[in-house]
Amino acid sequence: MARTRETDAHVAVRAVYDAHYGRLAGWAKGLLGDPDIAHDLATEAFMRLVRDWDRVDEPKAWLYTVTGNLIRDHWRKRGREAAAYARHEAGSDRDVVSDPDTATTITVRDAIQSLPDRLRLPVMLYYYADLPVGSVAHQLGKSDGTIKRDLFEARKRLAVLLEGAR
Repeated sequence: MARTRETDAHVAVRAVYDAHYGRLAGWAKGLLGDPDIAHDLATEAFMRLVRDWDRVDEPKAWLYTVTGNLIRDHWRKRGREAAAYARHEAGSDRDVVSDPDTATTITVRDAIQSLPDRLRLPVMLYYYADLPVGSVAHQLGKSDGTIKRDLFEARKRLAVLLEGAR
């Protein structure tokens, strides 16, 4: 029985899955803090890899980029939900509790989430997915110099946010 191109793609994706799924799901869990959502997003990235296999040059970098984008979309959705709840709660008679001092409660995850989109994904891919600058640049369609500049700017912003945090 002759192997088809589709069968070859499934075999290749399975090899990539065996090599990278655990680390990808762990990376997503570290950013999200929720193992169930992390596994869902990692699985979604692999489903997309099966679909787009013929167009993918670097599967590992591609997977981390897709998962990073899914995480970013998740954070946006959560932000919209939180804003809607806040608008709803603003009209209630409940006692208002002041926000805790962010200097003592901010986490690295919170700090990364606060970065603008153009800085957040390069940070996630470079520092947390351990991809080289060249791979990050290729995946995001930017030059190496632009990624280096974005990482520098992100480090400056993160340093300000995390200064004095415990």
